[in-house]
Amino acid sequence: MKIGMLGAGDIARGVAKYALEQGHEVLLCNQNPAKLARIVAELGPGAAGVSRAEAAAAEVVLLAVPWESIHDVLAGLPPWNGRILIDTTNPFLNPQHLNVLDDLGGRISSEIVADLAPGARLVKAFNTMFASKLAEGPRPLAGARRVLFVSGDDEAAKTTVTSLIESFGFATIDLGDLKVGGRMQQAKTAPLAGPDFLLPD
Repeated sequence: MKIGMLGAGDIARGVAKYALEQGHEVLLCNQNPAKLARIVAELGPGAAGVSRAEAAAAEVVLLAVPWESIHDVLAGLPPWNGRILIDTTNPFLNPQHLNVLDDLGGRISSEIVADLAPGARLVKAFNTMFASKLAEGPRPLAGARRVLFVSGDDEAAKTTVTSLIESFGFATIDLGDLKVGGRMQQAKTAPLAGPDFLLPD
């Protein structure tokens, strides 16, 4: 399938690599055309640099931008019409300093993302694992797989995202809906964000 990437940073590139290995087409965008061209060249066949609107038009879209950019990135896009949006974001005010979170007024970050992408079937995933661990691969030890957590209100969308992640070789754990599972995935305030969890085969 076609997977759009809103962003082309470490998480987007990591997911793109695994998606390409499984034969998917990856459409990436960012605000730096020269840098994007280099990233696409490094990823190789199946990857393309496109506009923000083109990336968002894919059947599955990965949101992987700094928290401060989500409003601009999600603004003015065509209607989502039920397309899947994978939210990988964490509400860090400064991506270089992961100890300062935005004040969300008691809300969880995915609720805010969902408000900015009305009509999208949002699934929270890839936000609890450091990009360096994602890049290392799904199997740091023989007989064990790294765990990625997912949550979302649409069961069919979660199934699609879970199947995609497991095709990459990772294990998944479904945490339920966004209200409960999203809070369990929330950066800094939840015990699931950060540790390198493994499951035996």
